[in-house]
Amino acid sequence: ARFGPSHIRAASRLLRPYNPEADAWPFLAQQVVDVGDVACNPYDIEASLASIEAGVLDCLDIASRILVLGGDHTIALPTLRALHAKHGPISVIHFDAHLDTWDTYFGQPYLHGTPFRRASEEGLLDREGCIHVGIRGGLYGAVDMADDRALGFMTVRTHELHLDGPRSVVERIRSRVADRPVYVSVDIDVLDPAYAPGTGTPESGGLASWQLLLMLRELAGLNLVGGDIVEVSPPYDHAEITGIAAAHIGYELLSAWAPPLDDSALKTR
Repeated sequence: ARFGPSHIRAASRLLRPYNPEADAWPFLAQQVVDVGDVACNPYDIEASLASIEAGVLDCLDIASRILVLGGDHTIALPTLRALHAKHGPISVIHFDAHLDTWDTYFGQPYLHGTPFRRASEEGLLDREGCIHVGIRGGLYGAVDMADDRALGFMTVRTHELHLDGPRSVVERIRSRVADRPVYVSVDIDVLDPAYAPGTGTPESGGLASWQLLLMLRELAGLNLVGGDIVEVSPPYDHAEITGIAAAHIGYELLSAWAPPLDDSALKTR
């Protein structure tokens, strides 16, 4: 997943300036800049977390919001640390096949399966305003779900979304997060492997691309302070399917927080 950011950037060349479904100009109604990569130490996870947190804090000195491209899901923890320093407790909307609230993963407390447990334990999250969407597949035991609820998360499993439809899930999301500061974390494996094969932990039965894009689009109007797109793994991708999906996810997130722009005010096309 360390090659994910460059893969998403390459796929983003297909994006156009106007998003008709959202009626938004994500790159014209607001300034958007790619500030480059944070240098991380692959042999020291905690040092890498500190580097990422410092990098995000630097960005928040000049920008009101930040979209982080991963990398694996571990990056959510230092990003939430930085956002908490600016906004206080954060409401997380977490699109993922997996809970990522395990205590340890392969004996490691800081890894891509643990970021939201650490974030909750550190007091970074608003425990009344967090929600998982797209959870599916096996767990290590029923205690996983009980622990997850205690950490402050409501869960929408994938079969509920398929049966009830994405707009019903959007209603649950909006009711849960209300006007809290919101961080949207998208693990690309929330999509079915048919739509996103390029990831390290695929799970069958996932979301279709259109379902995820629709839900992200309808988050417009929430107090969105940041987000991430993680777990894109180019070596497993085919025909850039996953990179294209990730680029469009970023497009919808940027569109969701873009202010209105009158088409007639544009001087150039």
